[in-house]
This record gives sequence, C-alpha cells and structure tokens, in this order.
Amino acid sequence: MAAPDVQRALPANYNWDPAAIPAMSTWVPPQWMMAPNVPLKTPKPVNVNGLGEEWDPSRPAFRGVDLTKADSRLKVPSVEIRSGSDDTIVAFVDVNIIDSTGAAPYQGDVLVKGKRIISVGSKLAPETLQGAFLIEGRGRTLMSGLCDAHAHATFINSPTLDDITALPIEEHTILSTRSARQFLDSGYTMCVGAAAAKPRMDLVVRNAIQAGDIPGPRYLANGQEMAPRGGALCEGITTYVETPEEITKTINTFADEGVDSIKLSMSGDEILENLRAEDTTFSDELVAAGVEAAHAKGIRVCSHARSDKAVRQSLQYGVDILYHGSFISDESMDALEAQKDRVYVTPAMNILYSSWLVAEKEQFGFNQSFAPKYKRELDICVAALKEMKKRGIKILPGGDYGFAWTPHGSYQDLELFVNLLGYTPMEAILSATALGGEIMLHPHELGKVQPGYYADLILVDGNPLEDISVLTPTNGKLDVIMINGQIRKAKTV
Repeated sequence: MAAPDVQRALPANYNWDPAAIPAMSTWVPPQWMMAPNVPLKTPKPVNVNGLGEEWDPSRPAFRGVDLTKADSRLKVPSVEIRSGSDDTIVAFVDVNIIDSTGAAPYQGDVLVKGKRIISVGSKLAPETLQGAFLIEGRGRTLMSGLCDAHAHATFINSPTLDDITALPIEEHTILSTRSARQFLDSGYTMCVGAAAAKPRMDLVVRNAIQAGDIPGPRYLANGQEMAPRGGALCEGITTYVETPEEITKTINTFADEGVDSIKLSMSGDEILENLRAEDTTFSDELVAAGVEAAHAKGIRVCSHARSDKAVRQSLQYGVDILYHGSFISDESMDALEAQKDRVYVTPAMNILYSSWLVAEKEQFGFNQSFAPKYKRELDICVAALKEMKKRGIKILPGGDYGFAWTPHGSYQDLELFVNLLGYTPMEAILSATALGGEIMLHPHELGKVQPGYYADLILVDGNPLEDISVLTPTNGKLDVIMINGQIRKAKTV
C-alpha cells in the first residue's frame, strides 16, 4: 500500500509527515487503526510459515510443538539472593496494602521474618511486635516491588550505543553495578535482562547481586544480542551469527556460561538511518534454529521485533518474550492472542516517547527532522498495545533505559501505561508486580504481598491508585525499599 493510500485509510489524528515513512515501507494499517467506513484491505493470512511448513495463526504450532504452551524443557532460573538473616523481624503497621492479587487495597499490618513475608493484613499483637523493627506506615501504601522486563543494566547513560561499547571493561563493569543499584533504589526489585552490552556482563552483575556482594534487584541475565552481519543495531553490542550452526554454537556457549535467556535482534530501529524499524534482519531458518538451541538448553528467547515480519517469525517459531512489536499486523495479532498464555510483550514505549521529545527539542544530538519518525512509530505502537490490552495479552513495563536521554532512575513506564494506553492505575500496578513475578518464572514467590512470598516491598508516600506518578522514582515518594527482607532505603520509618 503506497503512503498516500495509507494516509487516506487512517483517521485524521494520524497525520504523519510523509518524510517519516520509509521509501520501501510495506506497512498496511491493521483494522484497529483504520478510519471508519474505509474498506479493509489488509493482507490475507497465509497458511505456511517462512520455511514452507503449515501455519495457522489461530492454532499455532511448529513441527508438532503446541506454541500456545511454554516449552516443557524450559528451566526455572534461580532468583535467590544469598544475604541477610533468617531471624530478622520487621513489622509494617498501619499501612494501606495493595497486595497485587487484584483485591482492593485494605488497611492492616505486614510481618516479615528473614527473607519472607509471614503475615498480611491482620493487626499484629503487642507480643509479636516485641523484638521487631517497627515501621509506622501512618496510612502510606505498602506494595510489592516493581519489575522492569526490558532491563539493560550494562547501558550506562551514554549518548550513543557506540559510546557504551567504547568504554573499557573495568569502568563499564563498575558503571553497570551502579545501574543495578539504581533499579533497586527506584523500587524495581525484579529485572529481566534484555541483552548485555558485552557478552558476560549481565552474568557478572547478576552473580554479584545473588552473592550479596552488590545491591540490586533480582536479575535474570541475558547474553549479548545476536544478529547477522548487516543486521546489527550496533556492532559493538552484537554477536554475529550467519547460519543455524553458528547460532546454535553461540547459544550453547552463552547457556553453558549461565545466562537465563538469549536475545535475537530481528529488526531495525528508528534510531538508525540505514536499518529502520520496519526492516527485518533474520531468516526464518536462523530464528527456528536459535529458538530450538535455546529451549534445548532450558533457557528462553527474547526478540527485538519492531517489524511485523519479525513479530510473525517470533510467533511462528516459539520466541518467549517479544520486545516492541510496533508494526504488528492483523494476522500476527491473532497469532499473539492465541499464544497469550505463553508470550510476554515488553514494548519499551519510553524509548520512543523520550526520543520523540528530545528530537523535538533538538537535545542530545537529535535533529528535529528525526521527530516525525519517532512520533509515527509511537502512534502505531500505542494503537497496537491498546488492541493487545483489549485481547488480554500480557504487557509489562520496561523502557530501554540507560541512554543519556533515558537515564537509569527515570523509570516512568507506569505513567505511560496510564496516560497513553488507558490502563487504570491498578492495571498498571498489576502489570509491574504480579505479571513481574510471572515473567521472572516465580509467580508464587514474587510480585505480591502474600504470606510466603519474598519480602521485596516498597512503602509509598501517597496512593498510587489516585496518582500513579508517585511510583515514578524522580518524584521522591518511595519512602522505604526492602529486598530479601532487608531494608535498602528508609527515608521515614
């Protein structure tokens, strides 16, 4: 569909500068973006995948494997932090509890012993409080710590990806531990690594956190992202793979070193001029081989997939975590809905939103001419995410933080979920807490304020159900942060 035809098919509020549309764009507006009374001309679904094998988006399977269910070979990663005492007792009294079960908030007390929550809600007896470290809530909100499901601890607030990779490994490691600390100090007690700038750096950070050597969230480590030559977002952060044999060997190496997941960089990005978001970088053979190699080792696969073809490949071959997904088509949305119990989506809206704003202001080296292309993808992404939400697809926060214009500590995803996607504050909180426990593969230990769960808690000065921005760390409303039963931050107790 040519650019003028695309524009005529859209409502008036999608009035993009034609210069923002790549000359080779084949994007067709999906039905949820079409203007009223415009005949739908979306492509017809195909009945084969890119390998020529049978494909049905509504009953997705690949070589006999049911893609609506998680691969049984996947292993549950460890999230244990080996620090703290099993005998320490902390009591939160008179707190407004958001327990992330979906229940309405309620007043009560919460008792922590060692690394776990012992009781929730009931007023604690005076004899129970004896010997406990007492935190007077005075009506403040107690809730689970949050999850960033698209975390880059090894992105260290540099102006470009090249600046990140040019840093010597010694300095880079120190600054990556700073990023981990900033996640925790911002109330994020769970992070899913979304690729490391250097091959083993996520591993080093995760291991140091789990050993209790550095402060940080419970962290799932990723390897360096993989791409074919000519398909890298940045050469220095990429491990190149060209054949099924190469990708299998690379993934085996990462898995043997101990990563929790691997990442395929399957599309371009609007931050680049020569590899746009609608461009696809992986062959079907390479995706299929990569997923099989990872699952055979018991680890999950994440995909950088902005283009529809990359999204479709991810869904046809069993990718577990979908990053971005902006240009998703009707057919791919149907396939994603069919796999909604298995696949998680982390759109990283913040990088688009913040890049658009700084381009408008010509900050951080951005030219104002960049702004229209970021705004176009943001509009398309927001529309797609609203449709995903309507279909019950699991969407989590995580915003590609770690650039100079999206620095660690500025995490604002929950505000974007409410203000751009129409989430209620409770829905946004559940996406960052209960769903966080799910994507960490510890749904019965993480993400809720319930007996037996890890004591990873935040005490908030304010009610996030009335003002979600109190959870944005730059607003200074996080009074107490606890992880593993240990108080990391205590402004007022």
